[in-house]
Amino acid sequence: MIILYWLAFCVFVFLVGTTAKRLSGPSFSEFLIISFLLFAVSIIPVGFLLSPLNLVAQTWAWIVGVYLAIGIHYVFWGKIYRAQPFSLRELIANRARWFKSWFKDLSPYLKVLFVLLLGTLAVIGVTNLALVLFTVPNEWDSMTGHLNRPLRYIQHGNMKHFGGTNWNMDTYPKSLTGIHIFTFLISGKIENAFKLMHHASYWLTIVAVFGIAQRIGRNFTASLFCALSYSMFLNFLMQAVTTETDIVLTAYMSSLLFFLFSFHATRSNHYLYLAGMAFTVALGHKITFVLLFPSIFFVMLYTVFLSPDFTTFRNRFIKLAAAILIGLFIYTLPTGYVKNIQVFGHPIGPPTALKHQSIERAGSLGNLFEQGSRNVVRYAYDFANLDGLRNAQWGYDLNKVMRKPLVVLEDKLKMRLDEETDFSIVPFSFQRRFEFYNANPYWGIYGFALIIPIILLVFFRVVWSRPHWFLSVAFILHFLALSYSAPYDPFKGRYFIETGVFGALFLMLLFSTRTLSILRPNRVIWKGYIAFIVLTACVSAIMAVFLNIRCLPFPAYGYESAFTADRIKMQTFARPDTYPAYAKFDSLVPQDATVALGTINDDFEYPLYGRKLTRKLISINPFEEGLRPIPPEADYLFFSKNVITPEPGDIRLGTDTTMKNMIVPGEDYYLRKLK
Repeated sequence: MIILYWLAFCVFVFLVGTTAKRLSGPSFSEFLIISFLLFAVSIIPVGFLLSPLNLVAQTWAWIVGVYLAIGIHYVFWGKIYRAQPFSLRELIANRARWFKSWFKDLSPYLKVLFVLLLGTLAVIGVTNLALVLFTVPNEWDSMTGHLNRPLRYIQHGNMKHFGGTNWNMDTYPKSLTGIHIFTFLISGKIENAFKLMHHASYWLTIVAVFGIAQRIGRNFTASLFCALSYSMFLNFLMQAVTTETDIVLTAYMSSLLFFLFSFHATRSNHYLYLAGMAFTVALGHKITFVLLFPSIFFVMLYTVFLSPDFTTFRNRFIKLAAAILIGLFIYTLPTGYVKNIQVFGHPIGPPTALKHQSIERAGSLGNLFEQGSRNVVRYAYDFANLDGLRNAQWGYDLNKVMRKPLVVLEDKLKMRLDEETDFSIVPFSFQRRFEFYNANPYWGIYGFALIIPIILLVFFRVVWSRPHWFLSVAFILHFLALSYSAPYDPFKGRYFIETGVFGALFLMLLFSTRTLSILRPNRVIWKGYIAFIVLTACVSAIMAVFLNIRCLPFPAYGYESAFTADRIKMQTFARPDTYPAYAKFDSLVPQDATVALGTINDDFEYPLYGRKLTRKLISINPFEEGLRPIPPEADYLFFSKNVITPEPGDIRLGTDTTMKNMIVPGEDYYLRKLK
């Protein structure tokens, strides 16, 4: 059956590509972007439809569903628009020949830059692919929520609220979970299939950045430089091997931007419909897309709404609004926001979640302005780091010296960035914890030493480019939205992935403006500076990948390689004090057992499913609902002493209390055999 599932998947991908060819011009990047979006939109609504039928766990139902969905898209888009036919094989061959000719004609200086970038991307690309295929997931949010959900939904046969221990299990949008379930089931229940959409999003976003730059400037060299540089943005790069959700949102958003700029370049209305679909898919994927609304609107203003007359504006507005309205009912509202309002009274979730990580934590409007303004400076300070390099001691020392003037400046201005903590999830620190900047860096040297200064030059019109001025406003609006909308969070580097798409496009100006051009002769210092930035960025990217303690390709820092490390040790990496308890649990409980869980919000539940993901887990301490009775079908009870009082005969699994300075200290865990 597994062979048939894989065959069915290959046929589905073929159908997606066939449909994409009907919409795409003779552009390989456009073909890939449309294919990616069609892949997602053909799966997401199928999950919503299978859930009330209790067919979520049935692979055949998913296959039938996605075939019907892509069939509908094939017919629908065929009536809306049909591109000129082209041969994909000939297109790829033509682009390969053109690339060879292009590279041959480059100046020695540009050849060095592109060899550095392409060589680095090849090394980290192969390494990351191996990590995706042969290592287990172990991100915090995946262990508590994201990857528990597809397994619970398969267990229940539907995607209804079930009362998870962690609030994300019930409240998080379900669109990505549907893709997780589909890829997991159709792969024959291969665990690493959970990473497919996330890793594909890395490469798709690189393609989209290239495509957007091409639509803006029609300069292949500049577009490729932007795309390759963005591939080295460390926060983006680090998520390529994870199951974190921000990288998928970035892929959706970059697709949306590509369609908007494609419309601006061609005035073809089908790009407005595709943009509307991408917009609603992104909104249905994650609520933080709302923070991008002001930025997206400003891009829409430039690409769509600035019209020669009111009639043209009205027609464009109606087409885009209609596409968004239809998409809201298919891809956004069914994803869980309506259910959250019914259950919790808010589209995001329970009041505790809102108070913990939203604007409500600031209190008064005056305090929000004050603390949000501090957050602007805090994140600016976080950007100014040699991330990647400081994974090594010499880089850490160099980074400390580089930042000394900034620390002195903050002290002289009495900004109290680290003293004020009431609008912080984790208080700001000038020297963040190693595990924070190792796993969640920002953009590295590209950000503070090149791109952000260029953005400011464009915004204040020192350097002028009309599309880039609108992009500079989009960048600033998102930066402000992240700063004022939620408490300071040292992990916020991952949210600036989307901001990075705007930022990377400013590198086009190195090839197109008189002031910043690296193509003009006799600019030795400026060219040397850009070469230094590129070289440092490449070294930083390699060090970020090869010294990522969460997923090490080779042993380092006293940690084992992720390829050979014990499964439970890898999955409890972020909470190492819980490893002894989880390892003992895994050795005592059969792989096919049913286990009731008396755990708390921060406890990792995903490792408890076992190496084959075959244990059945039942939460009996759902978030803020109180303790439920132990279900009769349970064979074992795994619980925290703070949730259930131990009884004689219970096995104390324990926690390593000798470990100090844990992000969240482990509980005192017990195991009770019920049958």
